[in-house]
Amino acid sequence: MPAAAAAQSMKSPEAFRTISEVASELDVPQHVLRFWETKFTQVRPVKRAGGRRYYRPDDIDLLRGIRALLYSDGYTIKGVQKLLREQGAKYVTELGRTEPPARSRGRSRNGANGGEPPGERAAVLPIRQAREESRPAEESRLGEPDRVKLELLLAELLQMKARLRAARERLRL
Repeated sequence: MPAAAAAQSMKSPEAFRTISEVASELDVPQHVLRFWETKFTQVRPVKRAGGRRYYRPDDIDLLRGIRALLYSDGYTIKGVQKLLREQGAKYVTELGRTEPPARSRGRSRNGANGGEPPGERAAVLPIRQAREESRPAEESRLGEPDRVKLELLLAELLQMKARLRAARERLRL
C-alpha cells in the first residue's frame, strides 16, 4: 500500500488531505489537481505557509465530481465550467459524493450493485440521469489519455502566454 494510501486509511473522514493523498484517491497526477485549481475557481484548498495545500472533504467531493464529468461523462473543461456556473458547485459536489472512489473503478459498474453499497444505486440514478439530460449535445467526447494530453498542452501554452505577456511588459518599461 503506498504511503499516501496508508496515511489516508488511518485518518478520520473529516480530516484534511494533502495533495498527494487526494491525487492517489482520485487516481490523477498532482499537476492535474493544480491545473484544475486554475480552471475551476470553486476548487480552493487551504494553503499553509510555503504553499502546501490541504483539501477538505467537500473539496475532495467537488474534485471527484469534476473528475467524473471530465473522465467518465466526456465533458470538456469549458463544459464543466458552464455546468458549475449554471448548476453551482454544490451540484457537482453531490455528483462527487455519488461517484465510487477511483480505485474501485476496476470493478464492473454493471454488476449486481456496480461496486456501490446496497440501496445506494436507486439514489444515484436520478443524479446520473440529470447529468445525462444536462449535457449539451455539442460536447465532444475524447478518450481519457487524449484529454489529459490536451489539458497538459493547454497548461503549457497558458504558461508560455503568461511569459510572453511578462516579457512584453518588461520591454515597454
